[in-house]
Amino acid sequence: MACKLKQVALAACLALAVAAPASAQLQAGPATWSANQTWATDTTNGGALTGYYYWPATTPALGGKRALVLVLHGCAQTAANDVIAGTSDAGYNWKAAADQYGAVILAPNATGNLYGAHCWDWAATNRSRSYGHNAVLLDLINRFVSNPQYAIDPKQIYVTGLSSGGAKTMVMGCVAPDIFAGIGINAGPAPTVSTSQISTVPSGTTSSSVAGSCTSWAGTNTSHFSTQVAGVIWGTNDYTVAQAYGPLNAAAMRQVYGGTYTKGAAVTVPTGGSNVPYTDSNGNTRTSEIVVTGMGHAWPAGTGGQNSNYVDATKVNYPAFVMDFWFKNNLRVARAAPPSMSSCSASVSGSTVTVSGAATDAGGAIGSYRVVLNGPTPVDDSAAGSGAGFSKAYAARADGYYSGTVTATNNSTGLTSSACSIAQFLVGSAPALQPPAGLAVGMRTANSIALSWNASNGAIGYNLYRNGAKVNGTPLTVTSYTDGGLAASTSYTYQVSATGNGVESAKSAGVTGTTTSGFVCTTTTASNYAHVTAGRAHNSGGYALANGSNQNMGLNNTFYSTTLAQTSSGYYVIGNCP
Repeated sequence: MACKLKQVALAACLALAVAAPASAQLQAGPATWSANQTWATDTTNGGALTGYYYWPATTPALGGKRALVLVLHGCAQTAANDVIAGTSDAGYNWKAAADQYGAVILAPNATGNLYGAHCWDWAATNRSRSYGHNAVLLDLINRFVSNPQYAIDPKQIYVTGLSSGGAKTMVMGCVAPDIFAGIGINAGPAPTVSTSQISTVPSGTTSSSVAGSCTSWAGTNTSHFSTQVAGVIWGTNDYTVAQAYGPLNAAAMRQVYGGTYTKGAAVTVPTGGSNVPYTDSNGNTRTSEIVVTGMGHAWPAGTGGQNSNYVDATKVNYPAFVMDFWFKNNLRVARAAPPSMSSCSASVSGSTVTVSGAATDAGGAIGSYRVVLNGPTPVDDSAAGSGAGFSKAYAARADGYYSGTVTATNNSTGLTSSACSIAQFLVGSAPALQPPAGLAVGMRTANSIALSWNASNGAIGYNLYRNGAKVNGTPLTVTSYTDGGLAASTSYTYQVSATGNGVESAKSAGVTGTTTSGFVCTTTTASNYAHVTAGRAHNSGGYALANGSNQNMGLNNTFYSTTLAQTSSGYYVIGNCP
């Protein structure tokens, strides 16, 4: 039976439920959104918490138990009209993600009428777990966690939301890190500012100050931050909530989590934008920052979602993205170890190649081995053998160079080992040495260009040429090289050749790389009037627009302050340097 809401005892009630997960046999849900529900009474803001839930019929994707996702609408939105699926659209588009991962979705309505638009109380100064929306939302989660029919895994509870719901998401993640394994902040201001400071980051609000507040709200639960992950997303055309809050909130969560982080390469997201992951010192991805090109202040629902009232169906499908992010990076669920390949090899007799391998698996027997050979007569055999080891012959292989891999798959967990690599070997006579393929330009600086290429069959080394002149003295033994000592803002053409047994192949097709200008990004925080006066922005109809990007900074006066980053000569964007 779910605990009834008594605010003074809520934390203890919820902790008890989380410590004793459901043990009943997994049930399939109706796979439809529920009728409107009435949950806990809100003694702070008035009324009762109402809303909807989605219980899928599909099986859970992780650990045999269901995940639970709390989705918080923005101001001027409701769960019924904007979040859940309707007759004409899929709302926030959560149904497909719920079905894919076998997760239960909660879509409550904000109680009371905070800030005049039924917002969540993200700016409340009382951060107690037994106060206001904190209390009724934690009670709602407990109702589902403690009900065995839903089979909720307490280690797979997540929260996300838009705008006030995004700020409230951060509040919930800070107040109850023991409950939430992951959070997803969408266009939310930092929850340390006031409702009059959402359009610009006020002076004194930094990632460090926000991190300090977040840590203090957790109280005795700070240790649980070590296993929480956070995603943040915002649009480049959002002029309601300052875009600078996005990277600020993400940086604050990294400081809360502690340790050192490595910024990953930006990855393009569908329909425009980029995602930048940050990994901790253990190699775990802990935060994700998505910038959506051209999106205003809205929930990015993706194709099929609602496309009105602060929901955008033309951009990235955020439910699909954030569920993938949470499930891949959940640090609280014990995962079965995959098999481990202990050896693999290939031997040649005439035109027959015999591949052998062995593997171990603490989780059970090896159900199958997969052999992949790349070469003139390729092999992709997913039934090469089973058990502790195998050996299989592949006849009638054409002359040429081959290489390959072997993987093992467990017959009960379905997990697959890392690939065991088979080094390059030759069948028959050696063909003529070919130039390497795949020559590509990588990272560039003002005085260097990184290059890489594919290995060439039979090659012992490689020569790199810049504008027709060889760069290296002795042949390179690797398939990458950083060419230094170059001039800034200059283009260079590169080719690469293969060497072996005293022979050099022809040169590859050329690629061109251009060094950067060496410009160093800087940020300036000042009033909009000062930015215009200094030439960092210009006036247009009484509004200040950033030079270069033309982003709207708000009214051109001394009362609005903005942080501008100069990312290239004469080009400014709202926010900090990347």
